[in-house]
Amino acid sequence: MTIQYLKIIADENIWGVKQAFAQLTRFDVNLKVIPSSCITADVVHDADVLLTRTGVRVDAKLLQGSTVHFAGTATIGDDHYDKTWLDDHGIAWATAAGSSTISVVEYVLASLFEMQSQGRVDFKTMSLGIVGVGRIGRLLAHVCERLGIRVLRNDPPRQRCEGKHDFVSLDEILKQADVITLHTPLIRAGEDKTEQLFDDHTLERFQGTGIINAARGQCVDNVALLNWLDVNEKHGAVMDCWEHEPNISQAFLAHPQCILATPHIAGHSLDGKAANTQYIYKALCKHLDIEETWGMEAALPRVACISDENESWDDLVHRFYPIKQDSEALKATASLDDAERGKQFVYLRRHYPIRRRWMKQSMKAKALFEGV
Repeated sequence: MTIQYLKIIADENIWGVKQAFAQLTRFDVNLKVIPSSCITADVVHDADVLLTRTGVRVDAKLLQGSTVHFAGTATIGDDHYDKTWLDDHGIAWATAAGSSTISVVEYVLASLFEMQSQGRVDFKTMSLGIVGVGRIGRLLAHVCERLGIRVLRNDPPRQRCEGKHDFVSLDEILKQADVITLHTPLIRAGEDKTEQLFDDHTLERFQGTGIINAARGQCVDNVALLNWLDVNEKHGAVMDCWEHEPNISQAFLAHPQCILATPHIAGHSLDGKAANTQYIYKALCKHLDIEETWGMEAALPRVACISDENESWDDLVHRFYPIKQDSEALKATASLDDAERGKQFVYLRRHYPIRRRWMKQSMKAKALFEGV
């Protein structure tokens, strides 16, 4: 069997990157794990594989003239990849789209339970508008309906393909939903444009009282949302994704109607981060046409799944994901100057404490997610 040389440059913030990529069947791997700030054109010019997260823009400026033939991002989003240029230059690429679906759904559920505990909503009577019904929105809709929440789905591309069944217009969402949660990709132009989808005009038409953004920061005009909070003391927002990250709005963080504020960590459960790595590992193995020998489940710490059918959802959610702790950590940076607050945003994201998926620890949660 011929052994081939393979040079890999990888972002040090990819979970388990050394264990997953240090050894690959049929290859003599030279793996260099470095900070994202050190991933430059000079560093990658003689590499075969580039593995990144959102902090690295992968385009002609970085890869023109390099020997890279595969680029993978251990993230759901791919806005930082110039996919057209990569395709045109024969560079295979992959994302981890779908890897953090359950983690993001659990984040939104924790947010909704927090809103209910504050008396802002009642699951028995509320309507939840889901804008963007892809992997995350679809699972969230099914789980919320199992909790007794009325769900309104908005997804124009899917509606055009599948017909009007189960979908409503954005106008209907704005009229009927008590809370809107966004789960769209960032689309900058065209009939399905989502950039600044929630601007002053959209928010003026919204009859409900809550907005959750765990999608893309640029999908919501943060200044417009701040103005919307000021209009009515019953209005509230949950923000995980922000415009201008990591330089987020001090006024928003300090606003009394900012229900929860977190540093872009909705998908950052330990299981979600491991799945990010698993997705691009599988894609690289497929690209190289080699057998997979690493798996995330073996690399993750084991957790016991307990029987807790008689525990209330409020108690269960608080025990498995006390989301207010994440929010308090970020809100504490509101008093800092802009530069230091940006540094703290990055620090809190990179040094996020271990959070495990509920369904791995709770029989009740496992049953909630089963079959969807």
